[in-house]
Amino acid sequence: MSRTKTEFRALAVRVRGEVRAGDNLAKVLLRGMEESEVTLQAGDVLVVKHKVVSKAEGRLVKLETVRPSAASRTWAKRYDLDARVTELALRESKRVVRRKRGVLITETRHGWVCANSGVDVSNVDGGTHALLLPEDADQSAAKLRRDIKRLTGIAVAVIISDSFGRAWREGLTEAAIGVAGMKPLDDLRGRRDPHGYRLRVSLEAVADELAGVAGLLCGKLKQTPACVVRGFAYPAGQGRATELVRAAAFDLFR
Repeated sequence: MSRTKTEFRALAVRVRGEVRAGDNLAKVLLRGMEESEVTLQAGDVLVVKHKVVSKAEGRLVKLETVRPSAASRTWAKRYDLDARVTELALRESKRVVRRKRGVLITETRHGWVCANSGVDVSNVDGGTHALLLPEDADQSAAKLRRDIKRLTGIAVAVIISDSFGRAWREGLTEAAIGVAGMKPLDDLRGRRDPHGYRLRVSLEAVADELAGVAGLLCGKLKQTPACVVRGFAYPAGQGRATELVRAAAFDLFR
């Protein structure tokens, strides 16, 4: 895919108030765009933080209803953690990748490797509920894209993102966990670089890179759950964020 544009823009979308279970997220975000003076254009990429998606889908768990196992209580007590969150993380996991020094790294049912299966209590309601990842963020992205097209007549790509830690590096960065209207990977294999060398293994994770761009505007303390990226020539087409998960046969760290 050729990228001829030399710049693109990222436009913050602020939303007033809390997103609640059953809310029409497309309408909420379009209202936020209007108040933020952001007008959608064909070819835009809408990046949405997963928390507002999960809230709209009712993926909240009241912590007082969670009964931690003895193992979860022992682990949490040892590291001054909330045993209920640990219990939810284990329930949401497919396997425990690493458990050490109070850090629980799991693989979710979706294939994401992250801390606590993505279970979070920040930016929810002050600690009464925990928020889970969407059941299927690719489906969530596809629905949001359809709803926006129906309401505006404009076709955009949609990315749902979450903050992930990274092996070997400090700090969090955004990663795409749901995609619609674009391919999450740009396959450069077979093309030649400016020196004539034919690329053999280059797959660019453009969905993750776009999520990272949005993350600069959609910080945890900014009440900005979405961002419109404009002017980026992304690889259009059907795709799923799960394509970003490396197959076990090629993963040197499993």
